[in-house]
Amino acid sequence: MSDNTNKTNQSALYTLVTVWFFWSFVAASNGILIPLFKEKFGLEQWQAQLVDFAFYAAYFVGSVLYLLFSRVYNGDILNKIGYKNGIVIGLAISAVGSMLFYPAAETKSYVLLLTALFVVGLGFSLQQTATQPFMIALGPPETGAQRINLGGAVNNFGGTIGPTIVSFAIFGSISAEAAEHATIESVKVPYLFLGGLFILVALFFWISKLPRITNDEKVEAGLGALKYPQLVLGMAAIFVYVGVEVTIGSNLPEYLKETQGLVSSQVAKYVSLFWGSMMIGRWTASISNFNPSATLKKILIVIVPFVAFAIVLAANYIHSGDVSDLYIYGFCVVIMIVAFFMTKEKPVRTLLIYTAVGAIMTLIGVFTSGKLALFSLISGGLFCSVLWPSIFSLGTAGLGKYTNQGASFLIMMILGGAIIPVAQGFLADTIGIQSSYLLAAACFAFLFWFGIRVQAVLRKQGIDFDQAVSGGKGGH
Repeated sequence: MSDNTNKTNQSALYTLVTVWFFWSFVAASNGILIPLFKEKFGLEQWQAQLVDFAFYAAYFVGSVLYLLFSRVYNGDILNKIGYKNGIVIGLAISAVGSMLFYPAAETKSYVLLLTALFVVGLGFSLQQTATQPFMIALGPPETGAQRINLGGAVNNFGGTIGPTIVSFAIFGSISAEAAEHATIESVKVPYLFLGGLFILVALFFWISKLPRITNDEKVEAGLGALKYPQLVLGMAAIFVYVGVEVTIGSNLPEYLKETQGLVSSQVAKYVSLFWGSMMIGRWTASISNFNPSATLKKILIVIVPFVAFAIVLAANYIHSGDVSDLYIYGFCVVIMIVAFFMTKEKPVRTLLIYTAVGAIMTLIGVFTSGKLALFSLISGGLFCSVLWPSIFSLGTAGLGKYTNQGASFLIMMILGGAIIPVAQGFLADTIGIQSSYLLAAACFAFLFWFGIRVQAVLRKQGIDFDQAVSGGKGGH
């Protein structure tokens, strides 16, 4: 791997974060397609949910294919072609998937529409496998989580505005009932435009002066990355992390109906607040990438979360109207700000503090009632927000020539987002929806244990990111 210096390649970093926007933009927009397809194709609810299944299953399949092709060609593919080319190819695959929406809508084929979304997800899988180790390689590995947080901040912005933009593009309206007045053909032009945008971004990456980072070391055929315990632990942690993130949001509508007495049209702003909480947390964690002075940084850590919160409120006001009942959530934002100051931006310390607070807030959500319980559960988004980069950087630490293979294994574990929510659903049928959130608390507890265990594993290998950050190698 190219030599890491104490200085991050800022221009390359800002180029790389552009692709993060699309991952969440498309994923969040799936929520627009589900009610449209359900009504127009006359689907059962489980059939409509195949939209999300097709998209997230593509990450798993894409990672498996990556490993299989690496095995066939007797070497890590990204090590041969470089991260930049991997991203370009991934964008081209996503472009093909987006353009498949046109014939799929023209023929009114639900199977072909799901296939199109699956192909988009395959492209995203390769993009993520290439982009995240690339971002870690742009600077000191111990501050890699900070760079991934910047990508996450852009990612969640895409997720916040995606549903509104796609809803307007497809339906000509952003109202919750807009799907009733649309047709399947309405998706043709917006997704054709999206495909063209993917091609433009691919060309942008192709001509950009990104550093060519590859690993010239020979990676023998097989699954050598799995010999590193930190990767195996990281795989379990990513599975649980994505699972808890998705399960909190996915089960919120049912929770709101049963405990708050709300109807379907009233739950959107609360679900949006949960996903917006991810943006609030990641915007806060990305501040260090801009190298502010120590004093300015402290000020920004207080101001930026509320700027992000205001954007979430504005987006919901446009879509849902009155949001005054969400103002009280500002107290949860204050709790996150205090927790962030406590982390000192050390990967393991961040993991331990955020998962501990996340577990406590979830338990408050389980054992109290009313708005206190509701907002405590929603705040899980704040404390999930920065877990991915911490887990990813710790899980790939010290992998050397196996970094890309390890990244592919971690991306594969996004599968947790498809399994843990279903497990909570079964639990809800048994002990009730509110008590079922004990599963989310257990997930936070597991991730807390992961932080302790992986730190011990890495220290035995002479790797201590937290010590490196506190020693001034990557801190600001």
